[in-house]
Amino acid sequence: MEYRIERVINNNVVCSVNGKGEEIILRGKGIGFQKKPGMEVDASLVEGIFTLEKSQTKNKLVQLLEDIPEIYIEITSQIVDHAKETLGKSLNENIYVTLTDHIHFAIERKQKHLEYVNPLLWEIKSFYTGEYQVGLWALDLIHKRLGQRLKEDEAGFIALHIVNAQLGIQMDHMYRVTEMIGGILKIVEEYYGRHFDTDSMDYERFITHLKFFGQRLFKNKTYGQEDPGFHKMIKERYAKDYGCAMRIRLYIKKNYQKEIGTEEITFLTVHLRRLSSSEV
Repeated sequence: MEYRIERVINNNVVCSVNGKGEEIILRGKGIGFQKKPGMEVDASLVEGIFTLEKSQTKNKLVQLLEDIPEIYIEITSQIVDHAKETLGKSLNENIYVTLTDHIHFAIERKQKHLEYVNPLLWEIKSFYTGEYQVGLWALDLIHKRLGQRLKEDEAGFIALHIVNAQLGIQMDHMYRVTEMIGGILKIVEEYYGRHFDTDSMDYERFITHLKFFGQRLFKNKTYGQEDPGFHKMIKERYAKDYGCAMRIRLYIKKNYQKEIGTEEITFLTVHLRRLSSSEV
């Protein structure tokens, strides 16, 4: 496909328009060298194409590319490609902005001996195993490309950026969701008086449910129309598990000032039942 330059950002990045009329960003070595708007792009030089749906996101990326060395967007592109390939999941293209900015800032902190400690590293390693492995891969790539070895804590931060790009919630909410999942698991283990097999399918399903539950919670969304009859049946049939769900409800109200509807309680109870009965 042929592309024409709309704007030259630097020697290796230009803005163009695709066949659908969407503004895109093209990356490639020398792609913008001595080029002007209206000139055709040499297709053989295109190494990456970013189609950004929201103009605000595009503007942020353009500004980022103007302010930050190009190697950072190259590193981010490699990490995103690796994440898509290994996880088999689509990622919100806003990650090109957030992760590039994060890596650049992390290197600046490293050079000033101001590296952050990740207080949720254990939770991230436990709940987002695949994304964490991508984070570790990213640290090796950063070391190879930039000669800087970042701490393991940064693998956790990168993992959260990837999870955030899957769920589509704000980064600060992603931290709170991760923290919330850890709090809920403590309640569950204390309530049933035992540890659960973290490799079991029911445990994995419960963690997945909590991720999307947290997404709905911080987006102020609900399951939809409630079914009082189904709720009553679950409450009576699985009374013990329902009691655990109610403890979770109190925890969330106390710590996050969020109310959980009966539909959420119902499905929490069902997942708790599966989890608690799988190892009895």
